[in-house]
Amino acid sequence: MGIVKKLMSLFGSKQEYSVYGEQGGIATTITLPKNFDTTKDKCPMAILMHGFMSSKGMYPVPMLAKTLAQKGIASISFDFNAHGKSEGRFVDMTIANEIADARAVLEYVKGLEYVTDIGFVGHSQGGVIAGMLAGELEDSPLKPKCVALLAPAAVLKDDAIAGQCMGSKYDASNPPEYVNVMFHKLGRKFILAAQKLPIYEISCKYTGNVCIIHGRKDKIVPTAYAERYHAGYRNSTLHMLEDEGHFLRKNKEQIAAVVADFMANNLK
Repeated sequence: MGIVKKLMSLFGSKQEYSVYGEQGGIATTITLPKNFDTTKDKCPMAILMHGFMSSKGMYPVPMLAKTLAQKGIASISFDFNAHGKSEGRFVDMTIANEIADARAVLEYVKGLEYVTDIGFVGHSQGGVIAGMLAGELEDSPLKPKCVALLAPAAVLKDDAIAGQCMGSKYDASNPPEYVNVMFHKLGRKFILAAQKLPIYEISCKYTGNVCIIHGRKDKIVPTAYAERYHAGYRNSTLHMLEDEGHFLRKNKEQIAAVVADFMANNLK
């Protein structure tokens, strides 16, 4: 249990949730365009998905939400299970239950009467989730109108096969119960499932418009992974940014504008 959750428990405060996933409550934040009235106005909404060991309160999510709102697009950001203010244990986190989290948020958004079209935006591991969920939904009424992937971390499969994660090493053929990764316990279940994860096979079933943004100086996810996404999709645009690394921090406003313009052009 994190420090925030311990303090909440100690003082009797309880987080309230509107969405629940396989590990419990999912913390969400909705950002609306200025002067938007949910009782009479309508607008599209983007579902924003953060990366590995990140949260909805960390860049690039808040900036994306702000920029989208300026374009008249609402957004919902959320903490994946065991991240931020959502419930669950990190050791139990998997790609499958993160996809389930995102699906639960999507189903919640579909129930909001003021929402028209829906798009997905995901950064890093959140990009993997956004891409795979969109692919799973290709033939579903829940299919998103468009998808934006920022430095999508499909490398996580090859890292699991190689027995490494963010500098931590382990026996890939027989992973331990968990691996310590930057003060987090990455579970054996995550590793074994990631080794067989059909990331591109599922993601590239999606036939809608896709915007891929990747930094040429990304030392966590090499550019080849973004190029493979681009080659697999039917309708994608790849933006390779010369001076950007994995966290896309050098040209924040420009990147947020590219995503917001893409969403504005595809959502009604």
